[in-house]
Amino acid sequence: MTRRLITHLRYLGLAVPNLEEVRDFYTQHWGLVAVDGDDDIAYLAAAGSPENYILRLRRAEKRIDLISFGAASTTDVDEAAATLEAAGVRLVTRPQKLGTPGGGYGFRFFDGDGRTLEISSDVTTREHRTIDEREPVPVRISHVVVNSPAPEATRCWYEEHLGFALSDTLWSKTMGDMMYFMRCNALHHSFAIARGPHASLHHASFEMRGIEEWMRGTGKILRSGARMVWGPGRHNAGDNTFAYFLDPASNTVEYTTALKVLEEDDWHPSKLDVADIETQDQWGTSNEMSELVARESFNDVDHGLFVAPPV
Repeated sequence: MTRRLITHLRYLGLAVPNLEEVRDFYTQHWGLVAVDGDDDIAYLAAAGSPENYILRLRRAEKRIDLISFGAASTTDVDEAAATLEAAGVRLVTRPQKLGTPGGGYGFRFFDGDGRTLEISSDVTTREHRTIDEREPVPVRISHVVVNSPAPEATRCWYEEHLGFALSDTLWSKTMGDMMYFMRCNALHHSFAIARGPHASLHHASFEMRGIEEWMRGTGKILRSGARMVWGPGRHNAGDNTFAYFLDPASNTVEYTTALKVLEEDDWHPSKLDVADIETQDQWGTSNEMSELVARESFNDVDHGLFVAPPV
């Protein structure tokens, strides 16, 4: 297996026009902790994660601001930047000391669709704790899924330039490949690419301590008044549980747990037919996947492509 320069998903940055409302949802209901910020930006951490923050919210037109990945060392950051630039990838910034909370060393660049990505190392970790039994708060960020009108090309870009590997594919007899599950470590997926009408966020997923905590968290969010889009159930690809909700900016967010950890050298990707009911939900407990449910995660058109966020 080729050595990867990316080690893990670090955080997701979103721009939202209703910052106060969205921040309050994630801190008062979703279970994240505000660790830094001001009137126009908020940095939110998970109590169980050493990452300085796992979600960044900025007041602006709705978009994906950036997706941040970790690297093991400054040497790997420099090597990633040099390799990407040599391949013609457009850099936003060159490797440098970071001025965001936690500091570190990193750089930003555009992926093939125009999303802003970041690779960083040496970010200060935060004091975190073990999540208690039955405590319904996220342990960490699990994965980010994006929509792409050309998912085949997007998949190839992440494989070629960032060393992601394909874990599994969702497939339809009438529409072809519907979703690619991509990994940068032994977790089944930290990133995925869905076929959509435009580039946008499909969903962001947050890992819970276990099934008991995931189910209690699902009930907690239902009682908060947030709309459940799909769930609760258990996927086939990744073997993880799911419960999808809409946040106050109409981004789809998920509580999950029990994501499969792969023996990478022995793993062979499968094509899973979305027409098979157990592909979507092994348990049969969720509402049936339909065109109306799928449309919820198409999200609004992302107007931030090839426009780097100011922070």
